[in-house]
Amino acid sequence: MNSLKVDQFYTRCLAQGAYYIVSDNEAIIIDPLRETEPYLSRLEADGVKLKYIFETHFHADFVSGHVDLSKATGAPIVYGPGAVTSFESIVAKDDQVFNFGSSTIKLLHTPGHTLESSVLVLITNEQEEIAAFTGDTLFIGDVGRPDLAQNSQVTKEDLAGMLFDSLRNKVMTLPADIIIYPAHGAGSACGKNMSDETSSTLAEQLQTNYALRADMTKQEFIREVLHEMPAPPSYFEHNIKLNKEGFSDFNNVNSRDNKALKIEEFESLSKQPNTIILDTRDPSEYYKASIPGSLNIGLNGDFAPWVGTILADVNQDILLICDSDKAEESIMRLRRVGFDRVLGFLQGGIENWKNAGKATEHVHRITPEQLLKIQSESPLKIIDVRKETEYNNSHIPEAVNCPLHLIQEWSDELDSKIPFAIHCAGGFRSMIASSILKAKGIHNFYEVEGGYKALSSILIQA
Repeated sequence: MNSLKVDQFYTRCLAQGAYYIVSDNEAIIIDPLRETEPYLSRLEADGVKLKYIFETHFHADFVSGHVDLSKATGAPIVYGPGAVTSFESIVAKDDQVFNFGSSTIKLLHTPGHTLESSVLVLITNEQEEIAAFTGDTLFIGDVGRPDLAQNSQVTKEDLAGMLFDSLRNKVMTLPADIIIYPAHGAGSACGKNMSDETSSTLAEQLQTNYALRADMTKQEFIREVLHEMPAPPSYFEHNIKLNKEGFSDFNNVNSRDNKALKIEEFESLSKQPNTIILDTRDPSEYYKASIPGSLNIGLNGDFAPWVGTILADVNQDILLICDSDKAEESIMRLRRVGFDRVLGFLQGGIENWKNAGKATEHVHRITPEQLLKIQSESPLKIIDVRKETEYNNSHIPEAVNCPLHLIQEWSDELDSKIPFAIHCAGGFRSMIASSILKAKGIHNFYEVEGGYKALSSILIQA
């Protein structure tokens, strides 16, 4: 009797799905995160052997756990055709099958997102194709961005054309009722229009996914997929390199950097070149009091992607401000996107800093009602830091769109003498923006509590 079980390990911070699949007494893992403990614990609890570790492609937005997991279990790492790694791996052929327990994985080579991208089809012992782990080839509502593997020989248009062919010739020919399990959902920078749903069926995607329209030509596909595609975050290249070449053991790095720093040591380290202070507290706390020059990216949001986007340089040394019980989590989530140079965290956090009489600053946060009152007396410029697609969908009439990921460009054009207001969707991104502006010496602004959600609600009532 075939015992087959599929578990999705979904990490909201990265909008990433890893997969743990057991067939009888053997298991496989697809696209694991860097920290391996959850997978090792599950293998031990289930009493099964890890047969293979599959990577659907070289990930750009996070550091995978494939190398450490292979060292811990002896399971080989499998990539699609054309992959080149600095560590031992199996480079599969198109349509190659891998048996585990009484089930099978068939690897379909689906270049487009990257050249080695592959889809993994799960087949039961009755030869029924029941699930497709589509990596970044097919998302729920979208497809993977086709600009990450471009080079002097291959353009993003070439890759988009490959993706069109991969979808039409491989993915769309699978059974209509097959379950689609992607590597990412909404919030990931690997696509632009992903759903909040973390699984679907091919039939549903054929009906709802713009990129799978039956009447779409290849040229239309290329044009639509590349339309309004933002530039990839700069940390992507570093993560791809780590995933190809290997990296420091996660547990060793994590324990090395999880240390409390006294105020004097923290201050001394903060004055060193190439060092930044990262405050991972919630925006609702950061705005009240912060260390001058610190950047706020709260843990209770899309932390890792924004760290990669805003900090950009993975070789920076990082000093942490965080809640007393959040240091280890902050470090772990930095590790996931390749930021390994954490020097430690401020012992006692911001309260200890204030009690020592050290200088703090605050963000001038106002409610939507207060903004409307100010606007009625002396209109302000309003900056909406949401993505362009969000702004185009709906926005405050007088607001101008200045996306957060481009803040280093548009903030240089601000007039430091003219006050303005900023908002995002709910307050997470606008507080990131606020911290960046204040670190650049720009203080003449209001940050709107609750963002567009709260503002639009007030305007509707009015």
